[in-house]
Amino acid sequence: MDATKVIIDTVDRFRQRRTAPLVLELDLTEGLFEGPPADPLGAILSMRKTRLADVLSGLRRAAKDPRVRALVVKIGTRPLGLATVQELRRAVTRLREAGKLTVAFAETFGEFGAGTVPYYLASAFERVYLQPSGDVGLTGVALEQRFLRGTLTKLGVEYQLGQRHEYKTAANTFTQDHMTDAHRESLGRITESVVEQVVAGVAEGRGLEPAKVRELVDRGPFIGAEAVEAGLVDRLAYRDEVYDEVRKAAGEESLLLYVGRYAKGPIADKIPHPGSQTVALVHGSGPIRLGRSGRSPLGGSEAMGSDTVCAALRAARRDEHVKAVVFRVDSPGGSYVASDAIWREVVLTRRAGKPVVVSMGDVAASGGYMVSMAADAIVAQPGTLTGSIGVFGGKAVIGGLLEKLGVSSETVAEGANAGMFSSTHAFSEAQWERVNVWLDRVYDDFVNKVAEGRGLSRERVHELAKGRVWTGADAHEGGLVDVLGGLEDALALARSKGGLADDAPVRSYPRLNPIERLRPADSSEDRAAALARLRFEAWGPLAHLATELGLPSYGPLMLPGSWTIR
Repeated sequence: MDATKVIIDTVDRFRQRRTAPLVLELDLTEGLFEGPPADPLGAILSMRKTRLADVLSGLRRAAKDPRVRALVVKIGTRPLGLATVQELRRAVTRLREAGKLTVAFAETFGEFGAGTVPYYLASAFERVYLQPSGDVGLTGVALEQRFLRGTLTKLGVEYQLGQRHEYKTAANTFTQDHMTDAHRESLGRITESVVEQVVAGVAEGRGLEPAKVRELVDRGPFIGAEAVEAGLVDRLAYRDEVYDEVRKAAGEESLLLYVGRYAKGPIADKIPHPGSQTVALVHGSGPIRLGRSGRSPLGGSEAMGSDTVCAALRAARRDEHVKAVVFRVDSPGGSYVASDAIWREVVLTRRAGKPVVVSMGDVAASGGYMVSMAADAIVAQPGTLTGSIGVFGGKAVIGGLLEKLGVSSETVAEGANAGMFSSTHAFSEAQWERVNVWLDRVYDDFVNKVAEGRGLSRERVHELAKGRVWTGADAHEGGLVDVLGGLEDALALARSKGGLADDAPVRSYPRLNPIERLRPADSSEDRAAALARLRFEAWGPLAHLATELGLPSYGPLMLPGSWTIR
C-alpha cells in the first residue's frame, strides 16, 4: 500500500506540474548572458545565469500559453545595458498586452545612487513594488570623461595621435585636458536622446504625462514613500508580500517556474527535425581582435575573434539547411583588419544567397559597426550606441618618463624606419606622414564600404561619420540603421527574408557535437576551427588599467572607456 501511495503521489505531482497555472519568474540579480558560452571559462561562468535569447523566446511563448498567468521579475543592482533593458521592456509589454499580470520587484533602484535605467525597465510592468527601505534613483543620465594630459605631462609622457575626424574622441583622453566642442556636442546629444527615450517609456508605462516625468527626473532621487506619492511605484512591500499577492492573483495552486527553464520546455519541442530549414544565429561579443574568440582565465570580458566569427559564418553559409543568418553584434570595436575580415564573410554570405540580418546589442560602434554594415538589414534598439565611423592611431612617447626614472635605452636598427614604433622617441616628420597616410586609408575604406552597404552617397556617409557615436534612434533617422527593435525582431525579419515560416527554428553557429569539440580541427575550413579558447596573454583585471594608461590594445577602431549606458 505504501509503495502504491508513493506512486500515486508522484503521478499527481507530475500531473500538477504539467497542468497547473504558472507564474514565471526572472531574477536579474546576476544579470544576463548575451549568447552561448564561447569558451570553457565562459561555460563555467554562465552555468547559473540566464541567456537573454532564452528569456525573450520564453516570454514570446508565454504570451500565447494559457497556463501562464503572471510574470514576476526581481530587478537587482547588477547593471544591464540600455539596449538590453529595451529588449526586455518590449517583451514584457507584449506579455502585458496578452492579458498576463506583470510584476516588477526591487529591493532598491539605486541605494543612494543612480537607478534610472533599472527603474526604466520596471516602468514597463503593470505593477511596481519596492522594498520599504529602498529608493528610486531616477536622476537622468550623465556621461563623464576623464583626461590624462595633465598627469602625463608631469610624468614626461607625450602622445602623438592622429584621428579621423573631430568626433573620433578616443585620442582626446590623452591629448586634451577638456572636452572639445565636437566631443561635448556628441556626448550632449547622446544623453539628450537617452533621456528622451527614458521619459517616453516611463510616461507610457506609468500613465503619466511626459512633462511630469521630466520634472520627476530633475527632482530625483526619491525615498520609497516619495516614489509612491509621485506615482512611480505602486506599493512598498517586501518580497514575501509581493509573491503572496502574485500567487493570489494567479491562483493558489499556481507553480513558480524560472523563465529560462520554461523557455527550454520539453526537449522534443526544442530540437529541429532533421533536414528542417533554419535560421543561423551567430554571436559576436566584446572587443574585436585577430585570432580566436576567448577570454583570460584571470578575468576580463569576452573578446570577438575574427577567426571564430568568420568560421561560424562560413559554417552557416555552407549548411544547406540554413536559409538566413542573424548576426548578433555587441562590441565597441577594435582591430581594423579583424573587423574587415568579418565584413568580408558577411558579404560572401549574402552573395551565396543567404540574407544576413544584424541585431545590435548595447554597443555596436566603430569596428562593431564595420562588421555590421554589409548586412541586408540592421536592427538596433533606440538606446544602442552605434556609428563611430572613424579611426585614430599613433603612440605614446615615454622617453621623458624613462629619463626621470633614470632609465636609458639604446637601439641598434637596420632600416630608416625600423624603430618607428618605439615608445622611447617621437615620430620623425617623414614617419608622421606615413601615419597620416594610413589613417586616411582606413577612414576612406570605412566610409566607402558604409556607402556601398547602406546605399548612401559618400558625402552623406562622411556627414554621419567623422567618428561620431549615435544612439540607435538617431542612427535610424540618419540611415545607418534600418529597423528599431531587438533580437526577436531580427529573427522574424530573417525568417521573412529567407522565405521561412514564422516559427522556423533557430540554431546557434558554429554547431559542434562533443566529439568535434574535443578533436583538433583538420583545417581552417573545419567547423572546429571556430572554437574559442582561453588566452594567457595581456588580458584580465589589468586590461582596463592598461587601456587607461595607453592606447587600447584591441586596435584603432575602438571606443574609449566604458560606453554602456546603465
